[in-house]
Amino acid sequence: MTATVIAMTTRSVALVLLCAAVTGLSACGAETSSDVSSTASASAAPVIDLGDGGRYTPVIDAANFVDTVDNPYFPLTSGSRWVYEGTSDGESERTEVVVTGERRSILGISAIVVRDTVSVAGQVVEDTYDWFAQDREGNVWYLGEASRDIENGAVVSTAGSWEAGVDGALPGIVMKASPAVGDAYRQEYYRGEAEDLAEVLEVGADRVVTKEWNPLDPDVVEEKIYERGVGLIGEEKVRGGDGALELVSYTAG
Repeated sequence: MTATVIAMTTRSVALVLLCAAVTGLSACGAETSSDVSSTASASAAPVIDLGDGGRYTPVIDAANFVDTVDNPYFPLTSGSRWVYEGTSDGESERTEVVVTGERRSILGISAIVVRDTVSVAGQVVEDTYDWFAQDREGNVWYLGEASRDIENGAVVSTAGSWEAGVDGALPGIVMKASPAVGDAYRQEYYRGEAEDLAEVLEVGADRVVTKEWNPLDPDVVEEKIYERGVGLIGEEKVRGGDGALELVSYTAG
């Protein structure tokens, strides 16, 4: 295994409000009984508009998923490890992400388990297990998370935890097979708990830049940079606070 250190590049790109359906898997704008009600203020325009009228009905077929996640912008090989450092609202922050060798069955899909540990000022404040899987087209789906907020070594909250197929929670996409500028999509949906949205701002030869926004926390907007062959290399709050993380080490599994 080799270690690579990559510096983050930050850039701001104009907002594009378009909707991108996931070919063969999601019905963007279809009339169903699974309508999603916006939780953002009715008086404020959404930062990311999916263009689907609030209706989200992903069609998930376990037979359309593969065992590996090898999307070049979001590769998840067992044993891979990313370490990020930066600041969050004036405090030092360190995040370690590790692809475990574990699997979890969700909606009949064998999902890869990834552990994400966040420390602020040297103290662990969040310990999360995320579940991902890739479809045959190469889209990487987010199937849920078990999140624990920690204070002084004790778990104080599991808010934000969700699992696709449980209590109305629905999966979303974290990286498309062929991202294009203007693509907008849900990364997750568990009403009132997990509603992250993403939009592709830039696609280059070796990187993809996205914007993320959550109507449950409408004042905050983040931008993220993904490098081909590595994955996420940096993120920054561009609205609603101060904070940025950059990849300081990467070890491929």
